[in-house]
Amino acid sequence: MSNRLFQGIIQQMKEAIDRVIGIIDENGIVIASSELSGIGETRQGVREELSYAGEMIRYEGYTYRPIGSAVKSEYIVFVEGIDEAAEKNSLVLAITLNNIKSLYDEKYDKSSFIKNIILDNILPSDIYIKSKELHFSTDVYRIVYLIKFFGKIDVVPFDMVQNMFPDKSKDYVISVGENDIVLVREVKSNYDTREVEKIAHTMADTFSTEFYTRVSIGIGTAVDNIKDLARSYKEAQVALEVGKVFDTEKNIISYENLGIGRLIYQLPTTLCEMFLQEVFKKGSLESLDSETLMTIQCFFENNLNVSETSRKLFVHRNTLVYRLEKIRKLTGLDLREFEHAITFKVALMVKKYLTSKPVKF
Repeated sequence: MSNRLFQGIIQQMKEAIDRVIGIIDENGIVIASSELSGIGETRQGVREELSYAGEMIRYEGYTYRPIGSAVKSEYIVFVEGIDEAAEKNSLVLAITLNNIKSLYDEKYDKSSFIKNIILDNILPSDIYIKSKELHFSTDVYRIVYLIKFFGKIDVVPFDMVQNMFPDKSKDYVISVGENDIVLVREVKSNYDTREVEKIAHTMADTFSTEFYTRVSIGIGTAVDNIKDLARSYKEAQVALEVGKVFDTEKNIISYENLGIGRLIYQLPTTLCEMFLQEVFKKGSLESLDSETLMTIQCFFENNLNVSETSRKLFVHRNTLVYRLEKIRKLTGLDLREFEHAITFKVALMVKKYLTSKPVKF
């Protein structure tokens, strides 16, 4: 909020209060005063005294009161006098200025503007108008991170993220839920996706080691148009949802790396059931034990290479071939054939999806 706006309000209230009134900033400097000669002077010790006292102090002939919370208040109002009238006037002044400041911040704050965009609370036609008012760059690349905090948290999640990304001109931290925080971060046009994910891993590691807090982070794709931030946010949401189904061991999920899981997640469950029934004989998939399923998973991870898979599983090559032949007899699919392997891989993912999202009748 500008000092000029504060000064205008103080001048309007001067006649009603009929005492010297004003505002000091976080450095103890008078930024607005009904006595113009006092603007710019420093009032040492006020903020320290107020931090101990809480809501109000009487100090060297003046009554001081914070605008908003005493702990996080940027500004403090003062009224000449230490009597009851000064106390009441300081309360009226603090409440009035706090409400005006809140309205001003909501209207002109860039973080609130971005929050309205990602939550679809602003018309597309108004986005460019508002961005011009805020002098907001509309054509730079930005990426949306959605950070979900789990468990009991001693520190406010918003503060944790904000402390890691203090540059408010390029990084915007937004609270979208009690334990859900969005980070909109500016990136270069030739950004490296590995660097983007590295930032997410750094966040997760910091929260884990310093605050003993577990998080999951979804990453949207980079957008170069401000109105597309809503799309990047939705992608980050999808990344977390799909990750819960197909990448349960990961806590960093990028939308760009979801692969076929993204497609399966959008399919109707009835269609998925039909697919499984067409691919497998009745009960053939359920007849595979945990050892066989582990073998299949390892076979896929090693690019259908029999020798490499047998080495990783510490079994003889012939043993692995026997298992693969057993799978072929049970399911009708030979995993050594590329097309059959693809079908089987997709089928396992579909089965996993249905397990997480059962069919509703």
